[in-house]
Amino acid sequence: MNRTKSLSKITSNKEWDIVIIGGGASGIGTAIDSASRGHKTLLIEKYDFSKGTSSRSTKLIHGGVRYLQNGDVSLVIEALKERGILRSNAPHLVKDLSFVIPSYDWWSSPFYGIGLKIYDMMSGDFGIGTSTIIDKEETEKLIPNVNKKGLKGGVIYFDGQFDDSRMAISLAQTAENYGATIINYFEAIDLIKSSDNSISGLRTRDLLKNRTHEIKSKVIINATGVFSDSVMKMDNQKSLKMIQPSQGVHIVLEKKFLNSDHAIMVPHTTDGRVLFAVPWHKYVILGTTDTTVNTAKIEPQALNEEIDFIISNAGKYMTTKPKKKDIKSIFVGLRPLARIDNSQTTKEISRHHKINISTSGLISILGGKWTTYRKIGEDATNSAEIVGGLKRIPSKTKKIKIHGYKLNPNFDDPLYIYGSDKNKILNISSNRDSNRSLSKELFITKNQILWAIRYEMAITLEDILARRTRCLFLNVVETEKLVDEVLSIMAKELKKDGSWMEQQKLSFLSLSKKYKL
Repeated sequence: MNRTKSLSKITSNKEWDIVIIGGGASGIGTAIDSASRGHKTLLIEKYDFSKGTSSRSTKLIHGGVRYLQNGDVSLVIEALKERGILRSNAPHLVKDLSFVIPSYDWWSSPFYGIGLKIYDMMSGDFGIGTSTIIDKEETEKLIPNVNKKGLKGGVIYFDGQFDDSRMAISLAQTAENYGATIINYFEAIDLIKSSDNSISGLRTRDLLKNRTHEIKSKVIINATGVFSDSVMKMDNQKSLKMIQPSQGVHIVLEKKFLNSDHAIMVPHTTDGRVLFAVPWHKYVILGTTDTTVNTAKIEPQALNEEIDFIISNAGKYMTTKPKKKDIKSIFVGLRPLARIDNSQTTKEISRHHKINISTSGLISILGGKWTTYRKIGEDATNSAEIVGGLKRIPSKTKKIKIHGYKLNPNFDDPLYIYGSDKNKILNISSNRDSNRSLSKELFITKNQILWAIRYEMAITLEDILARRTRCLFLNVVETEKLVDEVLSIMAKELKKDGSWMEQQKLSFLSLSKKYKL
């Protein structure tokens, strides 16, 4: 991906078939579906790809055991099917993960065991493994640091895990491979309408060059997640609020607190949610919360009570209970829940997505989750073909291999996330030291930085340290130590001066404060 080339296409194209606002999971998924059908497709993102909610998930590709508890059977079936499709199309990014539910009551194992057998059956041909009731000894073997006091046994089941931001970049590359034009730091500022009030285009601003562009398009798709209401207000000031943001907080600890390659699923917290302890990139993620918020922010922050909630509920299942001083990073995402009425709590609102079409033809994607991104893109493109009078072409994305596709990756290799691009990264520089990690605690190399700048449209220090690599999400203090060295590499590659480096440093260090206590 090259931003200069994307900008050139934007200025030279007279009209697009479909323009997508938003570079998260739903937007990029829609770009793949649209472009692979042959539609002239443009995606613009105000910040960086997956800057918002799409980089702040629990890192699971799953059917959703909790949704089954809530009786949302259709969502579970859809998500399990999509999980299977994604495992097939992106084996270099999605790995199988086993989850253990520790049991401390005589009835827990059979109760959850029966529920998970139903979960297995719903998977059909897309199943990963068979859930099993296990005894106390096996539970302790799988999770050595599980709280053994009163432990009766457990249940083991299987789901998928991924790296969300790396998935987003691979999907963006896939969309571009099929002819889509993708650009970041490019803002939608207003809709353009014809005399009959139908939408005919979009006014935009290139935030890096501070230039405005008018873009003509047959269809505009709003895929801005928790910010969808603001785009719908551009279309109609009287538009009702359609999104209820729900805040999900995650804390990251050293892996020793779990001491396992298996995850723990806490089936019932004090507020009736489920909680996960998930191994990820040599650390462990604990989360998440479900807190109603009224205002969508690009950088939401955790409440003290949310952190206390996670530590308290997860700590009950661990031999060594974590303390706040043990936290290496905190990240917070806002779920874009599709509002039905004001009476529901956020945990009661379905994670189903909806496609809303306004009278002027604005298509808005409401709700959804990472696992179902492909189906969201298919549904949005189907709607776009109708609204824009485009040729009706069946979706092809069930069979499309994601960029970097590689069978049987070595998930112990930190470069596994690049799939078939790995050797290109290793050889991007002739200097052997360029493949040496710049940190003992985190894995990041000079070659990764060069690759991200040249081929993944990384523009800022944050892009590199938060999303092209996941350093900020794993260990904030260690990441801050890397700032000067990474900036030096970036400045040389981008031909930037000292003032740019200082501005980037100040901006990043201001941001990193929000990821720690």
